[in-house]
Amino acid sequence: MNTIDEVLARLEAIIADAETNGKRTGYFATLYHKVTAAVKDGIAKGMFEDGPRMERLDVVFASRYIDALDCWEKGQPLTDSWRVAFDATRRRSPLILQQLLLGINAHINLDLGIAAVETMAGQPVEGIHKDFDAINDVLGSLANGVLRDIDRMSPLLSLMGLHANRTDSFLVQFSIGNARDGAWCFAEALGKLQGDAYAAWIASRDKDIAKLALALTRSSGLLRITLWVIRLFEWGNPRKIIGELKGRSKKFFTANEL
Repeated sequence: MNTIDEVLARLEAIIADAETNGKRTGYFATLYHKVTAAVKDGIAKGMFEDGPRMERLDVVFASRYIDALDCWEKGQPLTDSWRVAFDATRRRSPLILQQLLLGINAHINLDLGIAAVETMAGQPVEGIHKDFDAINDVLGSLANGVLRDIDRMSPLLSLMGLHANRTDSFLVQFSIGNARDGAWCFAEALGKLQGDAYAAWIASRDKDIAKLALALTRSSGLLRITLWVIRLFEWGNPRKIIGELKGRSKKFFTANEL
C-alpha cells in the first residue's frame, strides 16, 4: 500500500469480512477506519506540518496493523503484541472495551514508534514529533469517544468506575495519553539504533507490550466479578456491534478538533 485510499479500501474489506462472518476483529478495524479517514481529511485541509509525510506515516503505521492481521489469519509469525490482541477476538469473554484497548495497546505502544522511525528513513526522528503527536491525537480522540459511548452496547460498563482507584489492574489504569508518551520515548531510542540492535530493541519492546496486553485481559477478585456481570448484559453479536460502531462514527470526531 502506498496511499491512504489504499489503506481505507483494505480496512473496508476487513470490516466487510468481519461483518459477514461475525468476527470480533472488525471492532478495532472499524475504529481504525475512522482514524484513517480523519487523517485523510486533515491532510486535505492542510492541518498537518507536512501533508505528504503524514500520508507516508499513516500508510506505514496502518500497514503494520494490516500486515499483522494477515499473518495471524494465515498462521504466520507476527508480533506478540498483536497475537495476544487477535487471539482475544476468538473468545467471547473479553468485553468490547477490552477488545478495543488490546488493539490500541499494540498499535500505539509498539507500531507507532516503529512507523515514525521508518517514515523518517534515517533522518532524526525528532523531525516528525509534531505529526507523531497529531496522528496519535486523532486515534486518541476517536478511541476516547468510542469508549465513552459504548454504553448502549454495554449498559453496565459504568460499574468499572467502582474500581477506579485500583493500582493492580492495567485494564482500569490504561491511558492513551501515557501510551503516546511511552511510544515517543521508544521511537527516540529506536531511531538511534541500526542492524541487530534495532531489531533487538523492537523485540524487547514487543515482549513488554505483550505483557501489558495480557494484563488487559486478566482480572481477579471483585473486578473479575464486576467484569462478569458487565459481560452478562453486553451485546454479544459481533455483526450488530460492528454495525453500531460504524453507524456512530460522525458523532465522535471532526477534523476541526485536531
